Amino acid sequence: QLQASGGGLVQAGGSLRLSCAASGRTFSLYNMGWFRQAPGKEREFVAAISSSGGITYYADSVKGRFTISRDNAKNTVYLQMNSLKPEDTAVYYCAVPGGSSWSPESMDYWGKGTLVTVSS
Repeated sequence: QLQASGGGLVQAGGSLRLSCAASGRTFSLYNMGWFRQAPGKEREFVAAISSSGGITYYADSVKGRFTISRDNAKNTVYLQMNSLKPEDTAVYYCAVPGGSSWSPESMDYWGKGTLVTVSS
């Protein structure tokens, strides 16, 4: 089970840190990802991190502004979001992939989303 938190309302240029807490003792075995879905748009990939945390991958739209990290001792993955823009407004979800693809259709597990609203 995955539970995302940390969303809220922030002004453009501000920062937020999202957390995704996972239940289960095998959290450290799984790659983890963040996705988002803006109103009227399809869900899109944001960032991913390997099971050990040593490899990260970002969508071009967030590269240099967002940082994904994890704490396997706490069964938690984080998304630090800096220099936020109004176009970052979306519901953010954490997910576990079923294989090597990071398309939304390839995710095995989804957490409940957390809403991020960036005002201009």
